[in-house]
Amino acid sequence: MKRFAQLIRELDETTKTNRKVDTLTCWFREATAEDAHWALRFLCGRRPRRLVTIRQLQSWCAEVAEFPQWMFDECYEFVGDLAETIALLLPERTGNSLNADECSLHQVVHKFLLLPADTELFEIREHVLAAWSLLDGQERLVFNKLLTGGFRVGVSRKLVVRALAAAHDIDPSVVTHRLMGAWHEEPNLIQYLTNSDLSDTVRSRPYPFCLAHSLTNSDLDLMGVPDHWIIERKWDGIRAQIIRRANTVTIWSRGEEIVSQQFPELSDAARELPEGTVLDGEILIWLHEAPAGFSALQKRLGRKIPGAKILKDFPARFAAFDLLESDGVDIRSAPLHQRRGLLNTILESMFTGSTKLNRIPKQRSLFDDLHDTEQPEQQTNDTRSIFLSECFTPQTWQECSELRAQLHAPGIEGLMIKHRLSVYGAGRATGEWWKWKVDPYRCDAVLVYAQRGHGRRAGMYTDYTFAVWHDGQLVPFTKAYSGLTDEELQEVDRFVQSHTLERFGPVRKVQPELVFELAFEGLQRSDRHKAGIAVRFPRIVRQRTDKTAQDADTLDMVRRLADPADRAS
Repeated sequence: MKRFAQLIRELDETTKTNRKVDTLTCWFREATAEDAHWALRFLCGRRPRRLVTIRQLQSWCAEVAEFPQWMFDECYEFVGDLAETIALLLPERTGNSLNADECSLHQVVHKFLLLPADTELFEIREHVLAAWSLLDGQERLVFNKLLTGGFRVGVSRKLVVRALAAAHDIDPSVVTHRLMGAWHEEPNLIQYLTNSDLSDTVRSRPYPFCLAHSLTNSDLDLMGVPDHWIIERKWDGIRAQIIRRANTVTIWSRGEEIVSQQFPELSDAARELPEGTVLDGEILIWLHEAPAGFSALQKRLGRKIPGAKILKDFPARFAAFDLLESDGVDIRSAPLHQRRGLLNTILESMFTGSTKLNRIPKQRSLFDDLHDTEQPEQQTNDTRSIFLSECFTPQTWQECSELRAQLHAPGIEGLMIKHRLSVYGAGRATGEWWKWKVDPYRCDAVLVYAQRGHGRRAGMYTDYTFAVWHDGQLVPFTKAYSGLTDEELQEVDRFVQSHTLERFGPVRKVQPELVFELAFEGLQRSDRHKAGIAVRFPRIVRQRTDKTAQDADTLDMVRRLADPADRAS
């Protein structure tokens, strides 16, 4: 545990990618398989089940540290991070020293974090207090992070896999593929991931998802003509792979969860796919002959086994845009336009009963006869549960830009632009796959509440609540935490501290003077929110120093943004 805590400290102390990888590689080489198992899980974002509430931890720490609750609250407000606050306030370790085996990461996890679901609260308290007494310093901080669910490290999953592969001298792509969905509790996980016997093709698992980079206008100058690219909608749904193998259908989300039971209509339709087929695409809710917003999809996500009414009211469809495996053969290295041509043939055969499928032809030279090796795509507006995502053929990038501007609708986020000859890689495809989102919704709102941030923002007021006008009153409608520079955050922090009107625990109500331009990826009407509106991914664009609070937008204007008909008018 001490070595794992030291690893976290070293990762936190550097911003250099190579140094992070070297540090992780060294740690994986020296760690036991059991410790490496849990480190891999935690570093990749898999955290143990929450045992207690935040308030219970606060109360227990205040009791052990012999602090009144109000004093603990003051400390917590200033530090801004619960795990760090507890680690700082607890008295020095009182338990006996542990030997290396007893203090290992996997021993701490099994003894103090993996408690049965029916464990009584008083037993959980005894385990937590015992861990606090046995651990020390940085170890307590890491343990508290795991306990509260706030464990985050400044390394990506890709870097962790890269380090694990380097420690065992194996191709990172092999580890990445084997890791997809491999989150079981057996201690032989590391041996399985790093096995040098490559005969194991991991056919029962999904492939690592290929992702895109965000496109800017300056990138268009380097992309040649649109004919070299496949252009389609960027759907606002759940990215998923449909896998038809061994006479079964499995649907994996990008979050590495099996969602087959949540979308039985898709599972049923996928049984018509040929054996050994893997599709990549997007799960959508389809209402009134069009994709619905993400809120409709959430109606299905909260139910592991949806009832008949939910299935009827919120039917799902799968927009397929890539073929990763055909006839049991991995075809990710084939050019995209050929994969799509075969995908079109397979989908058409599902509904015509044809079993004649074209195989991927040998790749030809760059841009040679790009069109004659693929099947013409059959665009359709029928009610098939699995359909081919439509492609567009703009003649210029200006036409493409105009097309993108017309796609501001529920269920659609913009355009995907993929090179016709691109292979299907793991992670973000540099220079080959691009996402070009529609311009976000925007409005001007007034800062009305502020709260201190967390982590490196602890001690500063960086979490804000914004309001717009309605019937002569400022009505709060969203929160935002990102978008300002460090200098701008410091300026707002000084304003908050000198213009506070009231305090509600850690929250301060401030004089309504500062106006900010906000951006949102999506808006929708919502009866669950007081303002009657719900926003997705709110962020701060800039402070409007040219406007006073009276110049801020109205709630009616914001609500109109959520209605496509009103926006068009």
